[in-house]
Amino acid sequence: MAEPTMEKIVSLCKRRGFIYPGSEIYGGLSGTWDYGPLGVELKNNIKNIWWKLFVQERDDMYGVDAAILMNPKVWEASGHVDGFSDPLGNARFNLLFETNVGAAEDAVKSYLRPETAGGIFVNFKNVVDSFHPRLPFGIAQVGKAFRNEIAPRDFLFRVRELEQMEIEYFIRPDEWEKHFEEWRQAIYRYVEAVGIDRKKVHELEVPLEERAHYSKRTIDFEFDWPFGRKELYGLAYRTDFDLGAHSTQSSVDLSYLDEERKERLIPHVVEPSFGVDRTILALLLSAYSEDEMGDEPRIFLRFNKVVAPIKIAVFPLLKNKPQLVEKARDVYALVKKAVPQTMWDDNGNIGKRYRRQDEIGTPQCITIDFQTLEDDTVTLRDRDTGQQERVAIQALTARIGGTP
Repeated sequence: MAEPTMEKIVSLCKRRGFIYPGSEIYGGLSGTWDYGPLGVELKNNIKNIWWKLFVQERDDMYGVDAAILMNPKVWEASGHVDGFSDPLGNARFNLLFETNVGAAEDAVKSYLRPETAGGIFVNFKNVVDSFHPRLPFGIAQVGKAFRNEIAPRDFLFRVRELEQMEIEYFIRPDEWEKHFEEWRQAIYRYVEAVGIDRKKVHELEVPLEERAHYSKRTIDFEFDWPFGRKELYGLAYRTDFDLGAHSTQSSVDLSYLDEERKERLIPHVVEPSFGVDRTILALLLSAYSEDEMGDEPRIFLRFNKVVAPIKIAVFPLLKNKPQLVEKARDVYALVKKAVPQTMWDDNGNIGKRYRRQDEIGTPQCITIDFQTLEDDTVTLRDRDTGQQERVAIQALTARIGGTP
Protein backbone atom coordinates (compact mmCIF):
# COMPACT_ATOMS: atom_id res chain seq x y z
CA MET A 1 0.00 0.00 0.00
CA ALA A 2 1.39 3.39 -1.00
CA GLU A 3 2.35 5.81 1.76
CA PRO A 4 -0.19 8.62 2.24
CA THR A 5 0.75 12.03 0.89
CA MET A 6 0.23 15.29 2.72
CA GLU A 7 -2.17 16.33 -0.04
CA LYS A 8 -4.39 13.32 0.67
CA ILE A 9 -4.37 13.96 4.43
CA VAL A 10 -5.14 17.69 4.09
CA SER A 11 -7.93 16.95 1.61
CA LEU A 12 -9.54 14.31 3.83
CA CYS A 13 -9.34 16.58 6.88
CA LYS A 14 -11.09 19.43 5.06
CA ARG A 15 -13.66 17.22 3.33
CA ARG A 16 -14.72 15.29 6.42
CA GLY A 17 -14.67 18.03 9.03
CA PHE A 18 -11.46 17.28 10.90
CA ILE A 19 -9.41 20.41 10.22
CA TYR A 20 -10.09 23.58 8.20
CA PRO A 21 -7.73 26.41 7.17
CA GLY A 22 -7.89 29.23 9.72
CA SER A 23 -9.95 32.31 8.72
CA GLU A 24 -10.59 30.65 5.37
CA ILE A 25 -13.37 32.96 4.10
CA TYR A 26 -10.93 35.89 4.41
CA GLY A 27 -8.12 34.14 2.60
CA GLY A 28 -6.70 32.42 5.66
CA LEU A 29 -3.84 33.24 8.01
CA SER A 30 -0.63 31.30 7.55
CA GLY A 31 0.23 28.93 10.36
CA THR A 32 -3.30 28.71 11.81
CA TRP A 33 -5.81 25.87 11.55
CA ASP A 34 -9.34 25.41 12.87
CA TYR A 35 -10.46 22.05 14.23
CA GLY A 36 -13.88 20.99 12.96
CA PRO A 37 -16.42 18.74 14.72
CA LEU A 38 -14.48 15.50 14.16
CA GLY A 39 -11.13 17.16 14.76
CA VAL A 40 -12.26 18.41 18.16
CA GLU A 41 -13.35 14.92 19.18
CA LEU A 42 -10.06 13.44 17.97
CA LYS A 43 -8.05 16.11 19.77
CA ASN A 44 -9.98 15.62 23.01
CA ASN A 45 -9.46 11.85 22.83
CA ILE A 46 -5.72 12.32 22.34
CA LYS A 47 -5.47 14.71 25.29
CA ASN A 48 -7.68 12.54 27.50
CA ILE A 49 -5.55 9.45 26.82
CA TRP A 50 -2.44 11.44 27.75
CA TRP A 51 -4.01 12.86 30.92
CA LYS A 52 -5.31 9.46 32.00
CA LEU A 53 -1.96 7.74 31.36
CA PHE A 54 0.33 10.33 32.90
CA VAL A 55 -1.81 12.07 35.55
CA GLN A 56 -4.91 10.15 36.63
CA GLU A 57 -3.30 6.69 36.74
CA ARG A 58 -0.29 7.91 38.72
CA ASP A 59 0.10 8.93 42.36
CA ASP A 60 3.04 11.26 41.80
CA MET A 61 1.56 13.74 39.32
CA TYR A 62 -0.24 17.05 39.80
CA GLY A 63 -2.11 18.90 37.07
CA VAL A 64 -2.23 22.66 36.54
CA ASP A 65 -3.71 25.02 33.96
CA ALA A 66 -1.66 28.21 34.12
CA ALA A 67 -2.53 31.51 32.46
CA ILE A 68 -1.35 32.10 28.89
CA LEU A 69 -0.41 35.68 29.75
CA MET A 70 2.35 35.87 32.35
CA ASN A 71 4.57 38.48 33.93
CA PRO A 72 7.24 39.19 31.27
CA LYS A 73 9.97 38.51 33.85
CA VAL A 74 9.04 34.81 33.56
CA TRP A 75 10.34 34.77 30.00
CA GLU A 76 13.35 36.88 30.85
CA ALA A 77 14.38 34.38 33.51
CA SER A 78 13.83 31.38 31.22
CA GLY A 79 16.00 32.89 28.49
CA HIS A 80 13.22 33.24 25.93
CA VAL A 81 13.41 37.02 25.63
CA ASP A 82 17.10 36.95 24.70
CA GLY A 83 17.50 33.52 23.16
CA PHE A 84 14.25 32.29 21.60
CA SER A 85 15.00 33.16 17.98
CA ASP A 86 15.66 31.91 14.47
CA PRO A 87 18.20 33.28 11.98
CA LEU A 88 16.72 35.71 9.41
CA GLY A 89 19.31 37.05 6.95
CA ASN A 90 22.17 38.51 9.06
CA ALA A 91 19.97 39.02 12.16
CA ARG A 92 18.12 36.95 14.74
CA PHE A 93 14.32 36.96 14.66
CA ASN A 94 12.67 36.49 18.05
CA LEU A 95 9.79 34.04 17.91
CA LEU A 96 7.90 35.48 20.88
CA PHE A 97 4.52 37.06 20.16
CA GLU A 98 4.48 40.45 21.88
CA THR A 99 1.34 41.99 23.33
CA ASN A 100 0.39 44.84 25.64
CA VAL A 101 -1.41 44.36 28.94
CA GLY A 102 -3.45 47.26 30.28
CA ALA A 103 -4.51 50.67 29.00
CA ALA A 104 -2.31 52.42 26.45
CA GLU A 105 -0.86 55.03 28.81
CA ASP A 106 0.41 52.46 31.33
CA ALA A 107 0.47 49.27 29.28
CA VAL A 108 3.02 46.61 30.16
CA LYS A 109 4.68 44.67 27.36
CA SER A 110 4.13 40.96 27.74
CA TYR A 111 4.16 37.88 25.56
CA LEU A 112 1.91 35.04 24.54
CA ARG A 113 3.61 32.05 26.11
CA PRO A 114 5.93 30.13 23.74
CA GLU A 115 5.65 26.95 25.83
CA THR A 116 3.58 25.62 28.71
CA ALA A 117 6.59 24.77 30.88
CA GLY A 118 6.90 28.32 32.25
CA GLY A 119 3.52 28.10 33.94
CA ILE A 120 4.59 24.86 35.60
CA PHE A 121 7.82 26.22 37.04
CA VAL A 122 6.26 29.37 38.50
CA ASN A 123 3.66 27.20 40.22
CA PHE A 124 6.20 24.78 41.69
CA LYS A 125 6.14 26.42 45.13
CA ASN A 126 2.33 26.62 45.12
CA VAL A 127 1.98 22.89 44.48
CA VAL A 128 4.62 22.02 47.09
CA ASP A 129 2.96 24.25 49.71
CA SER A 130 -0.53 22.88 48.95
CA PHE A 131 0.21 19.17 48.64
CA HIS A 132 3.65 18.52 50.19
CA PRO A 133 4.65 15.95 47.57
CA ARG A 134 7.72 13.77 48.05
CA LEU A 135 10.43 13.56 45.44
CA PRO A 136 10.17 12.44 42.74
CA PHE A 137 6.95 14.04 41.55
CA GLY A 138 5.68 15.78 38.44
CA ILE A 139 3.50 18.69 37.40
CA ALA A 140 1.59 18.30 34.14
CA GLN A 141 -0.18 20.77 31.89
CA VAL A 142 -2.05 20.74 28.58
CA GLY A 143 -2.48 24.08 26.86
CA LYS A 144 -1.90 26.49 24.01
CA ALA A 145 1.47 27.99 23.10
CA PHE A 146 2.34 30.58 20.45
CA ARG A 147 5.40 31.01 18.27
CA ASN A 148 5.82 33.65 15.60
CA GLU A 149 7.29 31.21 13.09
CA ILE A 150 9.02 32.81 10.13
CA ALA A 151 7.81 30.17 7.69
CA PRO A 152 5.03 27.91 9.01
CA ARG A 153 4.65 24.85 6.80
CA ASP A 154 3.68 21.21 6.37
CA PHE A 155 0.09 21.48 7.63
CA LEU A 156 0.03 20.90 11.41
CA PHE A 157 3.76 20.28 11.73
CA ARG A 158 4.95 23.88 12.04
CA VAL A 159 2.31 26.36 13.10
CA ARG A 160 2.06 29.67 14.94
CA GLU A 161 -0.61 28.53 17.40
CA LEU A 162 -0.12 25.08 18.86
CA GLU A 163 -1.11 22.95 21.80
CA GLN A 164 1.31 21.14 24.08
CA MET A 165 1.14 18.36 26.66
CA GLU A 166 4.11 18.78 28.96
CA ILE A 167 5.41 17.35 32.22
CA GLU A 168 8.14 18.67 34.48
CA TYR A 169 9.24 15.75 36.63
CA PHE A 170 11.15 16.94 39.70
CA ILE A 171 13.91 14.62 40.88
CA ARG A 172 17.06 14.31 42.96
CA PRO A 173 20.09 15.11 40.77
CA ASP A 174 21.80 11.76 41.43
CA GLU A 175 18.74 9.89 40.13
CA TRP A 176 18.27 11.66 36.80
CA GLU A 177 19.47 8.81 34.58
CA LYS A 178 16.97 6.36 36.07
CA HIS A 179 14.05 8.73 35.63
CA PHE A 180 15.17 9.76 32.15
CA GLU A 181 15.01 6.11 31.08
CA GLU A 182 11.61 5.62 32.72
CA TRP A 183 10.18 8.55 30.77
CA ARG A 184 11.82 7.36 27.56
CA GLN A 185 9.82 4.14 27.88
CA ALA A 186 6.68 6.04 28.91
CA ILE A 187 6.73 8.00 25.66
CA TYR A 188 6.50 4.75 23.72
CA ARG A 189 3.55 3.64 25.85
CA TYR A 190 1.72 6.76 24.75
CA VAL A 191 2.69 6.21 21.10
CA GLU A 192 1.14 2.74 21.28
CA ALA A 193 -1.91 3.89 23.26
CA VAL A 194 -3.00 6.39 20.61
CA GLY A 195 -2.08 4.18 17.66
CA ILE A 196 0.90 5.96 16.07
CA ASP A 197 2.92 3.60 13.86
CA ARG A 198 5.79 2.53 16.14
CA LYS A 199 7.95 1.55 13.16
CA LYS A 200 7.96 5.19 12.01
CA VAL A 201 9.24 6.54 15.35
CA HIS A 202 13.01 6.87 15.85
CA GLU A 203 15.27 8.27 18.55
CA LEU A 204 17.83 10.97 17.87
CA GLU A 205 20.38 11.67 20.58
CA VAL A 206 20.78 15.43 20.26
CA PRO A 207 24.47 16.44 20.28
CA LEU A 208 25.80 19.01 22.73
CA GLU A 209 26.08 21.82 20.19
CA GLU A 210 22.41 21.44 19.19
CA ARG A 211 20.89 21.10 22.66
CA ALA A 212 19.12 23.92 24.46
CA HIS A 213 21.39 25.80 26.83
CA TYR A 214 19.70 24.27 29.88
CA SER A 215 19.85 20.65 28.71
CA LYS A 216 22.39 18.05 29.81
CA ARG A 217 20.76 15.35 27.65
CA THR A 218 18.01 15.51 25.04
CA ILE A 219 16.40 12.83 22.89
CA ASP A 220 14.21 13.83 19.96
CA PHE A 221 11.61 11.22 19.07
CA GLU A 222 11.38 11.64 15.32
CA PHE A 223 8.65 10.46 12.94
CA ASP A 224 8.85 9.52 9.28
CA TRP A 225 6.71 12.31 7.83
CA PRO A 226 6.09 12.53 4.07
CA PHE A 227 8.45 15.54 4.09
CA GLY A 228 11.24 13.71 5.94
CA ARG A 229 12.24 12.42 9.37
CA LYS A 230 11.67 15.20 11.89
CA GLU A 231 10.74 15.72 15.54
CA LEU A 232 7.51 14.40 17.01
CA TYR A 233 8.24 14.50 20.76
CA GLY A 234 11.12 15.51 22.99
CA LEU A 235 12.69 14.32 26.23
CA ALA A 236 15.14 16.59 28.02
CA TYR A 237 17.10 16.59 31.28
CA ARG A 238 16.95 20.27 32.19
CA THR A 239 19.07 19.98 35.40
CA ASP A 240 18.10 22.68 37.94
CA PHE A 241 18.26 25.52 35.42
CA ASP A 242 14.61 26.57 35.51
CA LEU A 243 13.91 26.60 39.23
CA GLY A 244 17.33 28.12 39.85
CA ALA A 245 16.77 30.90 37.32
CA HIS A 246 13.27 31.71 38.59
CA SER A 247 14.47 31.66 42.18
CA THR A 248 17.19 34.19 41.34
CA GLN A 249 14.98 36.41 39.17
CA SER A 250 12.01 36.50 41.54
CA SER A 251 14.00 36.50 44.81
CA VAL A 252 11.63 33.77 46.03
CA ASP A 253 13.17 30.66 47.53
CA LEU A 254 12.20 27.75 45.26
CA SER A 255 14.29 25.17 47.07
CA TYR A 256 12.76 21.95 48.37
CA LEU A 257 13.23 20.27 51.74
CA ASP A 258 13.92 16.60 51.12
CA GLU A 259 12.72 15.13 54.41
CA GLU A 260 13.95 11.64 53.56
CA ARG A 261 17.55 12.81 53.12
CA LYS A 262 17.28 15.73 55.52
CA GLU A 263 18.63 18.20 52.99
CA ARG A 264 17.42 21.24 51.10
CA LEU A 265 17.99 21.37 47.35
CA ILE A 266 16.84 22.83 44.06
CA PRO A 267 15.24 19.79 42.36
CA HIS A 268 16.41 18.79 38.92
CA VAL A 269 13.94 18.17 36.11
CA VAL A 270 13.25 15.60 33.40
CA GLU A 271 10.85 16.99 30.80
CA PRO A 272 8.83 14.83 28.39
CA SER A 273 7.17 17.16 25.89
CA PHE A 274 4.36 16.21 23.50
CA GLY A 275 2.71 18.29 20.79
CA VAL A 276 -1.03 17.76 20.36
CA ASP A 277 -1.09 18.90 16.73
CA ARG A 278 1.90 16.78 15.70
CA THR A 279 0.33 13.82 17.49
CA ILE A 280 -2.81 14.27 15.40
CA LEU A 281 -0.83 14.54 12.17
CA ALA A 282 1.27 11.45 12.99
CA LEU A 283 -1.88 9.55 13.93
CA LEU A 284 -3.65 10.50 10.69
CA LEU A 285 -0.62 9.39 8.68
CA SER A 286 -0.44 6.13 10.66
CA ALA A 287 -4.16 5.37 10.30
CA TYR A 288 -4.68 6.38 6.66
CA SER A 289 -5.38 3.32 4.49
CA GLU A 290 -6.56 2.54 0.99
CA ASP A 291 -7.90 -0.77 -0.29
CA GLU A 292 -10.71 -2.28 -2.36
CA MET A 293 -14.00 -3.52 -0.97
CA GLY A 294 -16.80 -4.83 -3.14
CA ASP A 295 -14.64 -4.17 -6.22
CA GLU A 296 -14.52 -0.48 -5.35
CA PRO A 297 -11.59 1.53 -4.01
CA ARG A 298 -12.07 2.96 -0.56
CA ILE A 299 -10.22 5.20 1.88
CA PHE A 300 -10.43 4.46 5.58
CA LEU A 301 -8.75 5.56 8.80
CA ARG A 302 -7.63 2.62 10.88
CA PHE A 303 -8.14 4.35 14.25
CA ASN A 304 -8.23 2.22 17.37
CA LYS A 305 -11.49 2.51 19.27
CA VAL A 306 -10.14 4.61 22.12
CA VAL A 307 -8.94 7.39 19.80
CA ALA A 308 -11.62 7.29 17.07
CA PRO A 309 -13.71 10.51 17.10
CA ILE A 310 -16.85 8.48 16.35
CA LYS A 311 -16.94 5.01 17.90
CA ILE A 312 -20.19 3.76 16.35
CA ALA A 313 -22.63 4.94 13.68
CA VAL A 314 -26.30 3.95 13.69
CA PHE A 315 -28.60 4.20 10.69
CA PRO A 316 -31.87 2.91 9.28
CA LEU A 317 -31.61 0.96 6.06
CA LEU A 318 -34.02 3.41 4.43
CA LYS A 319 -34.81 6.87 5.76
CA ASN A 320 -38.24 7.08 4.09
CA LYS A 321 -39.70 4.15 6.07
CA PRO A 322 -41.10 5.52 9.36
CA GLN A 323 -41.06 2.15 11.11
CA LEU A 324 -37.37 1.67 10.38
CA VAL A 325 -36.50 5.22 11.38
CA GLU A 326 -38.41 4.98 14.65
CA LYS A 327 -36.76 1.68 15.54
CA ALA A 328 -33.34 3.03 14.54
CA ARG A 329 -33.85 6.08 16.76
CA ASP A 330 -34.58 3.78 19.70
CA VAL A 331 -31.40 1.80 19.03
CA TYR A 332 -29.44 5.02 18.59
CA ALA A 333 -30.60 6.31 21.98
CA LEU A 334 -29.67 3.00 23.62
CA VAL A 335 -26.20 2.92 22.06
CA LYS A 336 -25.45 6.60 22.64
CA LYS A 337 -26.17 6.21 26.34
CA ALA A 338 -23.43 3.55 26.52
CA VAL A 339 -21.09 5.19 24.00
CA PRO A 340 -21.49 8.98 23.84
CA GLN A 341 -19.37 9.32 20.68
CA THR A 342 -22.09 7.73 18.54
CA MET A 343 -23.31 9.24 15.25
CA TRP A 344 -26.70 9.10 13.54
CA ASP A 345 -26.37 8.83 9.76
CA ASP A 346 -29.24 8.51 7.26
CA ASN A 347 -27.77 10.48 4.36
CA GLY A 348 -27.47 8.62 1.06
CA ASN A 349 -27.68 4.89 0.38
CA ILE A 350 -26.22 2.30 2.71
CA GLY A 351 -23.05 1.85 0.67
CA LYS A 352 -22.25 5.55 0.76
CA ARG A 353 -22.83 5.66 4.49
CA TYR A 354 -20.41 2.80 5.06
CA ARG A 355 -17.77 4.54 2.92
CA ARG A 356 -18.27 7.82 4.74
CA GLN A 357 -17.92 6.17 8.14
CA ASP A 358 -14.86 4.23 6.98
CA GLU A 359 -13.26 7.47 5.83
CA ILE A 360 -13.65 9.11 9.25
CA GLY A 361 -12.42 6.00 11.05
CA THR A 362 -15.61 4.76 12.73
CA PRO A 363 -14.82 1.22 13.96
CA GLN A 364 -18.39 -0.16 13.84
CA CYS A 365 -21.71 0.56 12.14
CA ILE A 366 -25.15 -0.63 13.18
CA THR A 367 -27.90 -0.92 10.57
CA ILE A 368 -31.58 -1.33 11.40
CA ASP A 369 -33.39 -3.20 8.59
CA PHE A 370 -36.66 -5.01 8.01
CA GLN A 371 -35.43 -8.11 9.82
CA THR A 372 -34.95 -5.93 12.90
CA LEU A 373 -38.70 -5.31 12.97
CA GLU A 374 -39.26 -9.06 13.03
CA ASP A 375 -36.68 -10.39 15.50
CA ASP A 376 -35.02 -7.39 17.22
CA THR A 377 -31.61 -8.08 15.69
CA VAL A 378 -29.41 -5.56 13.89
CA THR A 379 -26.50 -5.73 11.47
CA LEU A 380 -23.15 -4.95 13.11
CA ARG A 381 -20.41 -4.17 10.56
CA ASP A 382 -16.66 -4.03 11.16
CA ARG A 383 -14.74 -1.17 9.50
CA ASP A 384 -11.49 -2.96 8.74
CA THR A 385 -12.85 -6.22 7.32
CA GLY A 386 -16.31 -5.15 6.17
CA GLN A 387 -17.71 -8.29 7.82
CA GLN A 388 -21.30 -8.15 9.06
CA GLU A 389 -23.15 -10.16 11.68
CA ARG A 390 -26.56 -10.18 13.30
CA VAL A 391 -26.65 -9.12 16.93
CA ALA A 392 -29.67 -8.97 19.23
CA ILE A 393 -30.52 -5.44 20.36
CA GLN A 394 -30.59 -6.57 23.98
CA ALA A 395 -27.00 -7.82 23.62
CA LEU A 396 -25.71 -4.73 21.81
CA THR A 397 -24.39 -2.71 24.74
CA ALA A 398 -22.52 -5.69 26.15
CA ARG A 399 -21.10 -6.44 22.71
CA ILE A 400 -19.94 -2.95 21.80
CA GLY A 401 -18.86 -1.99 25.32
CA GLY A 402 -19.05 1.39 26.96
CA THR A 403 -16.74 4.33 26.56
CA PRO A 404 -13.11 3.11 26.96
